[in-house]
Amino acid sequence: MRITTWNLNGLRAAIRKGFAGHLDRIAPDVLLLQEIRVTPEQLPPEWRQPTGWFVHWHPAEKKGYSGTAVWSREPISVLETGTTARDRDVEGRVLTVETGGVSLSSVYLPSGSSGPERQAVKDDWMLRFRRWADRKRKSGPFLFGGDLNIAHTERDIFYAKSNSRTSGFLPHEREWFGKLLKSGWHDLVREQEGDVDGPYSWWSNRGKARELDRGWRIDYLLANAEMTSRVATTQIDREAGLAVSDHAPVSVEIS
Repeated sequence: MRITTWNLNGLRAAIRKGFAGHLDRIAPDVLLLQEIRVTPEQLPPEWRQPTGWFVHWHPAEKKGYSGTAVWSREPISVLETGTTARDRDVEGRVLTVETGGVSLSSVYLPSGSSGPERQAVKDDWMLRFRRWADRKRKSGPFLFGGDLNIAHTERDIFYAKSNSRTSGFLPHEREWFGKLLKSGWHDLVREQEGDVDGPYSWWSNRGKARELDRGWRIDYLLANAEMTSRVATTQIDREAGLAVSDHAPVSVEIS
């Protein structure tokens, strides 16, 4: 089974930029989407329920903003949205499902780059998400994928020194990510790639960051120990990322 996570930076824009062709080439069995920025009603009929896919949408209440979705070749059972049963998750940031015998989540943590107010929202989310992750880690084989808006180490960001005070690479964010891994979650791409720079999954539109591959690795697939034993290979598809979004799709093959 191939599971792919992809922040599309707007599904409607991605469709115009060739999303369908890259999706056919990558050929996932399960697709975890973030930042869809759309409700099903805003899509053409052929995209509300794409042929050959079972789809569940979790859009934000605010139009044109945030939102997650899961597409699968097998039927989907929605387990929960948000981080708790009482979490309304109005920004559509966590969608947990079961499909093809696998339990997984599409996750989109907030960015704090727009200013202190949104950084405070992000910090609160990090606390809530850690409690959620601790529960999921103990719930049987589990995997979550998505844009966590944090580059964990200097290997995960090209300009480490100049971004040391930038949201997404702040010391307390990096520490939070490290503790998440120490609690028992496995960063599947890093464990396969080893101690190398990147591979990056997001690039700024400024300068020649995209052209020169000077990016950040902020899109992850994380699995608990019971799921990690089923992992075969991982891949970050830079070609699709540059063509369709500012984020690359990240895939894992599991048995």
